[in-house]
Amino acid sequence: MAEADTLTRPVSARRFHAAQALLPKGWARDVALEVDDAGTLTTVLVEQSPQPGDLILRGPVMPGMPALHSHAFQRAMAGLSEWRASDGDDFWHWREAMYRFAGRIGPEDARAIARWLYVELLEHGYTAVAEFHYIHRQPDGLPYARPAEMMLAHLDAARDAGIAFTALPVLYQWAGCDRSALAPRQQRFRSSPDEVLAIAAAIRSAALNDPDVHAGIAPHSLRAADLDSIRAAIRQLHHDAPDAPVHVHVAEQTREVDEVLAHHGHRPVALLAETVGLDARWCLVHATHVDAAEIQAMAASAAVVGLCPSTEANLGDGLFPIEAYRAAGGRWGIGGDSHVCRDPAEELRLLEYGQRLHTRRRNRITGRVSAAVGTTLWLEACAGGAQALGRAMGELAPGKRADWLVLDPQHPDLHGHAMDSIANAMLFAAAGPAVDEVWVAGRVVVRGGRHPQREAALRGWRECLTRLTREQA
Repeated sequence: MAEADTLTRPVSARRFHAAQALLPKGWARDVALEVDDAGTLTTVLVEQSPQPGDLILRGPVMPGMPALHSHAFQRAMAGLSEWRASDGDDFWHWREAMYRFAGRIGPEDARAIARWLYVELLEHGYTAVAEFHYIHRQPDGLPYARPAEMMLAHLDAARDAGIAFTALPVLYQWAGCDRSALAPRQQRFRSSPDEVLAIAAAIRSAALNDPDVHAGIAPHSLRAADLDSIRAAIRQLHHDAPDAPVHVHVAEQTREVDEVLAHHGHRPVALLAETVGLDARWCLVHATHVDAAEIQAMAASAAVVGLCPSTEANLGDGLFPIEAYRAAGGRWGIGGDSHVCRDPAEELRLLEYGQRLHTRRRNRITGRVSAAVGTTLWLEACAGGAQALGRAMGELAPGKRADWLVLDPQHPDLHGHAMDSIANAMLFAAAGPAVDEVWVAGRVVVRGGRHPQREAALRGWRECLTRLTREQA
């Protein structure tokens, strides 16, 4: 029987065998996975003995994690804003530092940063990413010769790394709910509905029907995009691509909630629900400061809430009320956002620990599938993330993309663990990544815990970061 790490490209009717695998209804033993030449799972069978010719997956297998929210360029800022600006240092102080940094990023910088980031994401078990990108213009505010230049740089990086990609060009029009003009430092972000739709169309055209490339749009927030423009953009988007995702930052900060409430007479999520309409194509990023009625409205809409625990902690945003939201039937997923963390296990650990600190109780996020916190977190985040990215992934099930990660059977913190205990140990005990292999659409892109382009991507990253930090000085 062949070992799976010898395979580098999809061929017809391949069959894999996993001694333990996390399926939609929980962990199972002796699982056979059949994958077609398009990289889609066709058959998943349990209690199957290995057959001659099976490709043996040598460790426990879990579905690949979608990263539903990414600002790739902010990866290069990690660690650069950890000095107190004043006694009132908060998100808004950090935003000024981000503006200054964003002013120096060009297409080649974006490509180098994103390529390294996507390699890191893959090595930690993410297999798809949604890039919520808002630097559209040159530093002087003029458009690039190709208006989609910056987003195309991210697409190039994703293809180089082998991660599935959802492009979300950002609609960014105003400096506040009163439609005040953008400040000079915000001019690179300026865009109209027609411009972001054209960028999304350019990505679809460049993808040449690649099933691992999608495009939607992202109104930045209710401060930066007006309701009429949001409605017009979404109407045209869904005329062109009916299932395309729509993402938006919403209710991340109390100051934002207060501004929207003062200007529109509604809280942000309530305003979207009542005037624009929410459905399963939407991802509400952060949604930290919502009231009970908004929790019910989000859950009833079938939209996904996009949680980014490491960034929300880094920026001092607050804690999303996930227990009340899950009790209402709400769907959710995770993303790296500013990428102070690139590890989905750490994001999920922070999510659970935040609830424990808030409630002073343990083991908060469990479900009907399993009483194991690790299993519950992984399955729910995978399902919500897949929906938010518009990708058939997130489950080891027929019809889903063959995205999975194989855990390191020699990792000391996984030794002696089986089934549910594996997921718990991975999330709450493992020191360092426990991932041995990562597969995207039936292709192995990480083996032995390392991406084959790691060294080349790292060189590009270092050269870029050296230049950017020198310019900052």
